[in-house]
Amino acid sequence: MRKILLSSLLMFIPILVLAQFRTDRLMNIGRSALYYEDYVLSIQYFNQVIMMKPYLYEPWFFRGLAKFYLDDYAGAEKDCSESIRLNPYISEAYEVRGLSLIKQGKYSEAIADYDKTIELSPYSQGLWHNRALCKIENKDYEGANRDLDSMITMWKKYAKAYLLKAEVCLRQQDTLSAAKLIDESLEIDPYDGDVWAMRATISLTNSKWKEADQQLSKAIHLKPTTSNNYVNRALARYNINNLRGALADYDKAIELDPNNFLAHYNRALLRVLVGDDNRAISDFDYVISLEPYNVMAIYNRAILLERTGDLQGAIRDYTTLIDEYPNFWGGLSGRARCYRMLGMNAKAEQDEFRIFKAQYDKHMGIQPRWNKKQKLSVRKKSEIDFDKYNNLVVEDDATVEHEYSTAYRGHVQNRKVEANFMPMFQISFSQYDNGIKTYQAYDDAIEEFNHKHDLKDKLFLTCDIKPLTEEESIKVFSQIDALSDSIARSRNLNQDAYLLLLRGIANGVVQNFGDAISDLTAYIQTDSTSAIAYWQRAVCQTRQNDYNASQGVDVRLKMANALSDLDMAIKFDSSSAYLYYNRGNLYAQSKDYSKAIEDYTKAIELDSKLSEAYYNRGLAKINRNELESGISDLSKAGELGLYSAYSVIKKYSTTSKASRN
Repeated sequence: MRKILLSSLLMFIPILVLAQFRTDRLMNIGRSALYYEDYVLSIQYFNQVIMMKPYLYEPWFFRGLAKFYLDDYAGAEKDCSESIRLNPYISEAYEVRGLSLIKQGKYSEAIADYDKTIELSPYSQGLWHNRALCKIENKDYEGANRDLDSMITMWKKYAKAYLLKAEVCLRQQDTLSAAKLIDESLEIDPYDGDVWAMRATISLTNSKWKEADQQLSKAIHLKPTTSNNYVNRALARYNINNLRGALADYDKAIELDPNNFLAHYNRALLRVLVGDDNRAISDFDYVISLEPYNVMAIYNRAILLERTGDLQGAIRDYTTLIDEYPNFWGGLSGRARCYRMLGMNAKAEQDEFRIFKAQYDKHMGIQPRWNKKQKLSVRKKSEIDFDKYNNLVVEDDATVEHEYSTAYRGHVQNRKVEANFMPMFQISFSQYDNGIKTYQAYDDAIEEFNHKHDLKDKLFLTCDIKPLTEEESIKVFSQIDALSDSIARSRNLNQDAYLLLLRGIANGVVQNFGDAISDLTAYIQTDSTSAIAYWQRAVCQTRQNDYNASQGVDVRLKMANALSDLDMAIKFDSSSAYLYYNRGNLYAQSKDYSKAIEDYTKAIELDSKLSEAYYNRGLAKINRNELESGISDLSKAGELGLYSAYSVIKKYSTTSKASRN
């Protein structure tokens, strides 16, 4: 019986080992997809792990993190809660759940999570910072001050702690103490844009417009993508009669935040001031689309429409105001004028009689007043005082944009444009769109492969690796299953080896680089002269290296393998500009900029319209302190349509001027 039992257990060991291997691989691929910000795809991998082993805390946590990045904060909270239930000693799960709760405005619950994570990691500055912010949002100023005092004791040179204490003072109307704390913060770190912005808030409150302008200029220099700084500086500039500067600031604020109410509203008022009525109407149109019942915006637009001759439009807006405020003389008078100009004298007389009656009622003390409900129908940022219709608008309550501290990477779309190299060209099933309509990435070897095998899903070259939607990822997984089935049924795998290449490319698309490399290696064993197989294997190896390096793995040997593959690809296809470009990227990654420049130059010789090669060569030159030549290459990349080059040019042109001065 013992022998039978032992043999039965031994039979299950390979199955258990295989299941463990599969879940480990799925976790690794899911984390790789998460690293490359392919969040929808990563969720699908974590789903599979959860289905097989729902008792593991890690897949719940990482799925929650992916949902957090997709702005599904309720889903992230739920998954992190399950992860915490399975393992209550992982501080990262409390932190991500805390951030998700903050995004939902659940500050008390977030504080409870930060209490726990601080207990697990008591010397994490960011955790203390976030808990203090939550207490400020909860109006627990005593609790916030206790946390901030503890932070100052532990980290005397942490400028943001003094800044947050200053904010508490401002909320308690103690501007004198706030100013002192901000000055202390500036002594520690004069290069923090948030500190200068808050200092400017005090100056604006005290109507010190010139000081506010200077302080906000410093804040903008340090944090050029914060729209509220431009809105506030525009207000300061308006008050020192710098209308051109104020308009430029509102333009920039709208560029950064197209839905910024104050910027649109106040820009409209300034445009009226400089006689630009038609564009002012456009701004008021946008404001009213955001706040359809904003009576001050409607009144301003009515006046402008009347002035520019759109009498029907003006009547419509005046009527909206009169329906809301039946005794509004200015609206009745304006509508009567429009009726007169359109020859509608009977209606004009009705409005004029209503004005006369309202004036009489007021004289007799029987005019009905606006009730509380009418006052509440007007939303924030505006008074119900039509005598102030042309005054600039400010927030009803001064607000501070809080930036919560987190070690987790943010969305790519929320990041400042950095001087990063364009990625490698790789083979995919989707076309590349770099914004240049006249240019298509094309390679003879790939076209020959498409034609030879008469592929339904053709291969393309791409340099823009976009995250997959759920539908796209399901399609690729189905494609992999179909290819696997065809490979299993093949009676002549040497003849059908191209299926291995296709499956390798498909596995690369869904971030499964390990299986992709295995398939491409198997294909190379059947066709050792295939440039595109070496090419794609080098790309998959490089992307796997990037992820492994982020986990602390030494990838130098694997980088050498990728370089060897590109050398082989170039040996068999020396006419491909993309292969030289890719090898240039590998050299640039290892900071061998001289060799990188040589390869980018060769790529440009083979394809003079390859904007990515100009872009990367420009960055390589800049890294060698060849600023002028590097900027020239970036300019060429921009000329060819790669417009992100211009933001990099601006950055390094400023550096170049500073170094000359």
